[in-house]
Amino acid sequence: MITSLLVANRGEIACRVFRTCREQGIRTVAVHSDADAEALHVRLADAAVRLPGAAPSDTYLRGDPIVRAALAAGADAVHPGYGFLSENAGFARAVLDAGLVWVGPPPEAIEAMASKTRAKKLMGLEPLTTVTAADLPVLVKAAAGGGGRGMRVVRELDALDAELAAARAEALSAFGDDEVFVEPYIEDGRHVEVQLLADTHGTIWTLGTRDCSLQRRHQKVIEEAPAPGLAPELIASLCESAVRAARAAGHVGAGTVEFLVADGRAHFLEMNTRLQVEHPVTEAVFGIDLVALQIRIAEGAALEGEPPRARGHAVEARLYAEDPARGWAPGTGTLHRLAVPGVRLDTGYADGDTIGVHYDSLIAKAVAHAPTRAEAVRRLAGALERATVHGPVTNRELLVRSLRHEEFTAARTDTGFYDRRLPALTAPAPDPYAPLAAALADAHGRSRFGGWRNLPSQGQLKRYLMAGEEHEVRYRHTRTGLEAEGADGVRVVHADDRLVVLEVDGVRRRFEVARYGDRVHVGGTVLTALPRFPEPAPDHAPGSLLAPMPGTVVRVAEDLAAGDPVRAGEPLVWLEAMKMRHTISAPAAGTLRALYAAPGLQVEVGALLAVVDTETPH
Repeated sequence: MITSLLVANRGEIACRVFRTCREQGIRTVAVHSDADAEALHVRLADAAVRLPGAAPSDTYLRGDPIVRAALAAGADAVHPGYGFLSENAGFARAVLDAGLVWVGPPPEAIEAMASKTRAKKLMGLEPLTTVTAADLPVLVKAAAGGGGRGMRVVRELDALDAELAAARAEALSAFGDDEVFVEPYIEDGRHVEVQLLADTHGTIWTLGTRDCSLQRRHQKVIEEAPAPGLAPELIASLCESAVRAARAAGHVGAGTVEFLVADGRAHFLEMNTRLQVEHPVTEAVFGIDLVALQIRIAEGAALEGEPPRARGHAVEARLYAEDPARGWAPGTGTLHRLAVPGVRLDTGYADGDTIGVHYDSLIAKAVAHAPTRAEAVRRLAGALERATVHGPVTNRELLVRSLRHEEFTAARTDTGFYDRRLPALTAPAPDPYAPLAAALADAHGRSRFGGWRNLPSQGQLKRYLMAGEEHEVRYRHTRTGLEAEGADGVRVVHADDRLVVLEVDGVRRRFEVARYGDRVHVGGTVLTALPRFPEPAPDHAPGSLLAPMPGTVVRVAEDLAAGDPVRAGEPLVWLEAMKMRHTISAPAAGTLRALYAAPGLQVEVGALLAVVDTETPH
């Protein structure tokens, strides 16, 4: 029996496993990087071991220190979570060679499916070895990994070599393996997967289907179970193919087989020999705990002959610290408050924790389960709309709009949904009364130190930035309380520093207000309080290239130096943050006047990376 388990991972998956272990009476051990020293998964564990460093390559991607940590802490088992080393056969062997229980498939099964190229050959498929214009568009993919890392859609043959090189570099950074391959790119298909669970006695459960078609940058955003609208014969074929893949690989434990479905046909993509981020929707529908079952299987227990019966529908939305309107740029900073009432919430953060630049920008997964799909979707959209998320910019509003979009509610989405709909889904729609509520809350807070005087009160002015536009609010203190100026049809019913109630044309509206420095949250609208006398903006020279997001400089164009000619659109600097890589290119042809970026440099938003003089183009 397993008595003490180490999770070779971080964030919400480590917290998720620890929760199950606590219910099972199993002692828990966390590993952590220096950046995660005070992380939630560390605080939840019974013991924790430091992995020196901050970058994944120095910490969570190094198997030997993790095995030593397990032995030092007295753990007798290791759970890999997902990502990092979860599909690394060498790590699984190292765990087993140390005499520890590996909560996962045999190393041979991981090897069989860890490389997407080997997996396809095992299923009788072959990647493209040569590419012509007639083959386009094609998809470049990393052989060893997932999550959209090392993945590129190529639509022009001339761009193939550059995209292959970029994919190799990203795959090497993320997975320690630069193997990539090319396959035909199927436009507007649905991403459908089958959840598997296999024991050591030959029993394999297929736990229904999931639809994970809503994706950005080939990373999933919203998932649901079961996948809606599939013909019974197609479902049977998907499950049969999934079992065939599992048996071919000798798989044991939890796993997922992924397909692209188009025109009623299923195309095999890959098999993941681990838990998926979206596993909670399957748990909700089948009423099971997949982590508990993983542990039982690792202890040698047999599954029952048939899985539990599926009930209802479940939908999961991934809440990310990112700005969808700015190319999904990741956000960082303090997560002051997180609450999503009425649904299951899996998270690796607590109020006051810091979201940094080193890891994935996932804050939490919100999951709703209901008897029908329509009820589950409505419940999740409502919970997210009422959620309190105070801190960095997030995709919360995008999630709500996506769940309520007619294509999603009618189950007509595909992997191209955000390519088509993103501008409309991210169009600003702030609450027009948010600046007034913010000003009145701030005025109440200040009035505690002053208050109304028996003299005509001078009008007060507050300025806010909301959705990129500046808003001015004027108000005054009167005998009867605060009074807004120029707000026809609006009466202030109540105002304190946390709650403002306005009557707008006879309808009462409540506004919960929270302020952190110059950042003000009014319900779901975020404002920036502007100073009364703004300071002049930094004076950057024309042609300045600024960091669009916080992150690390991972690469500078080879042999690039001040004085070199550059071409319009030529990549100069590569930034990486939270599993996302961003290329900074020359805005126009000219001469590189200055270069401030260097590999390994940590930068904040707006940091000056380089200056291109476009006055003397080459």
